[in-house]
Amino acid sequence: MESPLPLLYLDVDGPLIPFGGDPARHRTHLTARRIRELTGESNPLLTRLDPAIGHQLGALPCHLIWATTWFDDANTCIAPLLGLPALPVLPDPPRTTPRLPPGVHWKTPALTAHAAGTPFAWVDDEITEADREWVAHHHPGPALLHRVNPELGLTERDFTILEDWLRHPA
Repeated sequence: MESPLPLLYLDVDGPLIPFGGDPARHRTHLTARRIRELTGESNPLLTRLDPAIGHQLGALPCHLIWATTWFDDANTCIAPLLGLPALPVLPDPPRTTPRLPPGVHWKTPALTAHAAGTPFAWVDDEITEADREWVAHHHPGPALLHRVNPELGLTERDFTILEDWLRHPA
């Protein structure tokens, strides 16, 4: 029996919408008019989304899950611009979550619990060593915590790393 596909938790700001550094370096991929046509939104940062990344994400051997403060807005504002279907969304952690150790992102325990032992990759620009340690101690399956440079967003190098790992989670 073949094992289930790994999960890929995907952040938006940083990996898909580059930010920081010199704003002139951020390429415009979509016009504001096209964004309004597809989503009804007028957020100027959405012009930085590269629609080609949607095809690359969709081709990865995994189940994609939004792990972003955009929450379900990622399905109405981001997915249509990338040509992706609506994706599951990592739920907001309960307000009663115990205090986390310094440096552990709020998403870390949430996605570890959500994955429930299933191999997963997490793509974010805010991953720290504290997150890696948390996952190593709280997740029994393979996990890849892949930090993306927020000034560049996802690059071909990032996709190569993700595809290699997703095909052979270790």
